[in-house]
Amino acid sequence: MRRKHRHLARRALAALIALSMPMVLLAAEESFPHPDTPESELMYKGAPTEVPAEEREFIRTDPDMTQAEWDQAREIYFQRCAGCHGVLRKGATGKPLTTDITRERGLDYLKVFINYGSPAGMPNWGRSGELSEKEVDVMARFLQHEPPQPPEFGMEAMRNTWKVLVAPENRPKEKQNDLNLDNLFSVTLRDAGQIAIIDGDSKEIVNIIDTGYAVHISRLSASGRYLYVIGRDAKVDLIDLWMEEPTRVASIKIGMEARSVETSKYQGYEDRYAIAGAYWPPQFVIMDGDTLEPRTIVSTRGMTVDTQEYHPEPRVAAIVASHQHPEFIVNVKETGKILLVNYEDIENLQVTSIGAARFLHDGGWDASERYFLTAANNSNMIAVVDSKERELLKLVDVGQIPHPGRGANFIDPEYGPVWATGHLGDETIVLIGTDPTEHPDNAWKVVRTLKGQGGGSLFLKTHPESDNLWVDTALNPDAEISQSIAVFDLNNLDAGYEVLPIAEWADLGEGPKRVVQPEYNFAGDEVWFSVWNGKEQISALVVVDDQSHKLKKVIKDERLVTPTGKFNVYNTQQDVY
Repeated sequence: MRRKHRHLARRALAALIALSMPMVLLAAEESFPHPDTPESELMYKGAPTEVPAEEREFIRTDPDMTQAEWDQAREIYFQRCAGCHGVLRKGATGKPLTTDITRERGLDYLKVFINYGSPAGMPNWGRSGELSEKEVDVMARFLQHEPPQPPEFGMEAMRNTWKVLVAPENRPKEKQNDLNLDNLFSVTLRDAGQIAIIDGDSKEIVNIIDTGYAVHISRLSASGRYLYVIGRDAKVDLIDLWMEEPTRVASIKIGMEARSVETSKYQGYEDRYAIAGAYWPPQFVIMDGDTLEPRTIVSTRGMTVDTQEYHPEPRVAAIVASHQHPEFIVNVKETGKILLVNYEDIENLQVTSIGAARFLHDGGWDASERYFLTAANNSNMIAVVDSKERELLKLVDVGQIPHPGRGANFIDPEYGPVWATGHLGDETIVLIGTDPTEHPDNAWKVVRTLKGQGGGSLFLKTHPESDNLWVDTALNPDAEISQSIAVFDLNNLDAGYEVLPIAEWADLGEGPKRVVQPEYNFAGDEVWFSVWNGKEQISALVVVDDQSHKLKKVIKDERLVTPTGKFNVYNTQQDVY
């Protein structure tokens, strides 16, 4: 009997390890075998071990779920929820979903919340049609179960996934195509696990490239030759834009879930290194810029900046490359710390920690590229870092859950240079003064607050050649708001905004049709929008004339599956926003 009990206990433990987000089992099988390590040593060291297939079973607890329902819910959670609520569901941009909360709320409450969302940025997954009634029910039950912790992902696991598809010595010595690289767009095809390279001049698709799932961002090397993309599944792909047809030349998986990648830009280090930050495991890795070979991994687990309590899942959010020092600036979401990672000697890495506020998320440079402004979104603050002096200048109180993307820089007619952010939790657009030399009284203060369409704003954008500020509200639960765009006249901000029916112009038929992420072309005279529909529905890109606000082009193609983020090569390379 004792032997039977021990066997059942071992099977239960194995099941807890196995029940993780998508691809954990595959990664565990491929990346953590220890065939030559004695069992006694494994027990002593706590090394991760392969889970036998026959022991991968689901443990039923209340509320009951079948194995198929569990697998389905786990997949949905990874695709739609983990980015905001965390792998361990402890919350950040989204609220905590730990079982002490979800069980108290109960099944009916959770179903309503998943169905209808909230003005604070929670999408209306059910009402929009993205989740069926049955899927909503499955998710409401899933959230009342304890989340299993996925395994770690270290150097051996990374190197097992690393591939150089075209060696640097076999790549072109000069550009082999006639493309205007400055006006290329890298467009995320979220649910297809691809990006589309689109010619901004002709509006034609140049190539569709397989990548990781749900590419979060695209970044350009300092030279503008290499495009780096990272998926939510933590897969990094390196694309050479000089080749006759832009093509992947290297790839690596740096964890289970991720969002950020960047390349070295300081003089003398151009294109030398790349860095990628993971949500799980909480860590970042520095790689060779032309091959993605992993060189050093740094964990971000540690104490929170405010309560000084240990946090097991401090995820890496935005990363930017300093123009003032050979450093990457790394946001650590849950601990509220901004890391200055000096890459002069990656074998003896120097990391300086700056305490800011929780939960750090996205952000960007001011127009001078000296000051980094970044959202501590659940603290309702913007942190301002002087990258030259390497210090925190100010924590600026703003609206509810700021979400700037990279923000927007322009000249306010009354207050001078400003940087703007929108919010997930309210309708405000906040302008912060950014010129401590010519406008010291306005620097690092909220100088103006505009009222937009509503909460749920993900991105706003302007351009040095434009007199407009474009603001999306993609996550607002009101379809009329999420399917349109607000545009402000920078010369007459008090006049309010004009609403343009972007989704209506796309003429797509049924679906949620969220309008997301304005992005300028190289010249600054066009603004591109994604009309993000369901995976099985028609999506599109809509191009608007910046000056007249008139429809210029609708780009439709069956290959444009769930387009979301768009990144103009020149604007991304040069930090123009």
